[in-house]
Amino acid sequence: MPQLRTHQQLVSAIADAIGQQQTEVRDVLAAVTPGGGKSLLPVIMAAALHKAGRIDRVCWIVPRDSLRQQAEEAFVDPRWREVLGHNLALRAAENGRDLCRGLQGYVTTYQAVAAAPDLHLQEFRRHRYLLAVDELHHLPAVFDTDRMAAVEEETAWSRSILPLLENASARLLMSGTLERADGRPILWLPYRAPQGTRKVREVDFKAPGWAVVGYSRRQALAEKAILPVTFGAMDGTASWLDAERTNRWVDALSKAGENTRDALFTALRTGFAQAMLREAYRSCREHRAKRRAEMKLPRGRDDAGLGKLLVIAPDQGTARFYLETLQGWMPKAQAGRMARLAISECRDAQEVVAAFRLRPEPAVLVSVAMAYEGLDAPSITHVACLTHIRSRPWLEQAIARATRVDPHGGPYDRQRALVYHPSDALFEQFRTMVETQQGTRAMVKTRRPQQELPFERSAEREPEIIPLESNATALSFAVVAPGPDFGAPYRDVMGRDPGELPLTPSAAEHHLRQRIGQLVAAQVIEDEDNNLVAEGPTGYHIYNAVLKRLMKKARSEMTLSELEATVGWLERNRLSDHRHLIVDDPQFTWSTRRRGQAIPYSSLSRPGRGRMSITPTTDSAPPAGRGRGSARRP
Repeated sequence: MPQLRTHQQLVSAIADAIGQQQTEVRDVLAAVTPGGGKSLLPVIMAAALHKAGRIDRVCWIVPRDSLRQQAEEAFVDPRWREVLGHNLALRAAENGRDLCRGLQGYVTTYQAVAAAPDLHLQEFRRHRYLLAVDELHHLPAVFDTDRMAAVEEETAWSRSILPLLENASARLLMSGTLERADGRPILWLPYRAPQGTRKVREVDFKAPGWAVVGYSRRQALAEKAILPVTFGAMDGTASWLDAERTNRWVDALSKAGENTRDALFTALRTGFAQAMLREAYRSCREHRAKRRAEMKLPRGRDDAGLGKLLVIAPDQGTARFYLETLQGWMPKAQAGRMARLAISECRDAQEVVAAFRLRPEPAVLVSVAMAYEGLDAPSITHVACLTHIRSRPWLEQAIARATRVDPHGGPYDRQRALVYHPSDALFEQFRTMVETQQGTRAMVKTRRPQQELPFERSAEREPEIIPLESNATALSFAVVAPGPDFGAPYRDVMGRDPGELPLTPSAAEHHLRQRIGQLVAAQVIEDEDNNLVAEGPTGYHIYNAVLKRLMKKARSEMTLSELEATVGWLERNRLSDHRHLIVDDPQFTWSTRRRGQAIPYSSLSRPGRGRMSITPTTDSAPPAGRGRGSARRP
């Protein structure tokens, strides 16, 4: 069975103390290095507080929709359920009625809370909630005495989540970094006032009512919770036309100086990027071949533990170009399934990310921002970091995609975390910060923001620069050293092995709704063959209406147990025996007319009577003032 890591043990002890009313702490801040096992902390704290009767429900807020499934999985992991002795389950909720649907809580996003803040606030006022906020550094402080408060648009998420923080019975605030790229303070965190002329303000670890738990990169490496990172820095040349259409060039990205911005923009869209992609793809393919031989897999069969490549592109157009490039190097029979694209413009982006996490295929994922922060995919062994962003928090999250220990990847000492990146001065500065800084500081004075890279050509304006060409000239490798401890070092704790997870609540709901649709459709087909219902979409509409009347609720609003009960009912009963329920139903008549349908012959009947047909009325709305069963029969 898995064991808790050091920071997880500390959170468990704090939660037990809160549950037994041995402390006044209500806020727990967990500063955990990316990949260190942060997603288990809400489960640990919720299990302890719910068992002690201190909370009724759990709300877990994540920055992106792609992380909701991972949050659900954390609560339904059977191994941790046995270790922690809990049976809690959360569902990925939309902004609708009954957010929990009979479960012990729900997972939502920053965007969803901002879209309907009153809905969530009312839920918090009705029940005692543990509020877990993931990646808290995305939320700037709403107001700051040093006049650093962001403008209204930038604090929309913070303003909608702040009332939930105020009304929660307990709070768990999690982040892989305790600083923002813009230098602003983070929402809700307690900061010390700056001392004297110092320009650095630190989190107050001794603030009343707070407990702070840290887990640094050094601690995680000592416990073998994450893998050491090997950086592959690629240097090269670049040439471009600037805004005045003057030819510019650099002989090396590492020595571009004030031209780094334009040189990097050029390199990411020309031959340099292709060379870096080629090197990352070749290295990943060789690693997969080696692992295939070790696992003695037959040719053509893929399995967990082979290794995967994540490509982070600078924008969506370039991401498509990278995907075409990668697929061009693969056999045509494999290209479509082995390399996939996950960007916001793709309708199936969430499904692609889930498949990349949970299945042997695809082995290569190209993305921009969807698959960098919080993506729990231990199978990633290689990252091609072809992005222009150079803020420390963003890059830390990006490289952490490859540092997770893969339970199927073989012995720890033989697993890899290889990150390819352009060898520019800004990235080298980031590597230095990773090695030497703790990441617990926030600058009081707003830092000079990073200059934006020029956009692609648009209808409004000409591009600032026009990339001409670039070439890779050198590749060097270095293993990053761990940074200093956040706290004391810890020893001999096993890492988390997620194993095979059962269906999450929202996935179970989705599958049950699909099953209900299949059962309804099967009954329609059978009754069409017996001439009991009209052929075509009319019959399906009728039977769905009958089922809704029988169950007193649409299946889109049913809880998990109600969906299961509906499946059981359909497996034992016939909807055709209950068609009389909608004969005099004005709502059904109106909805049929709105669908542009008519019932051409005997589709509805009462038991023991002859057939009767219904033709929708021409009313523009449901008959007003009539109760069910009072409509005039056609």
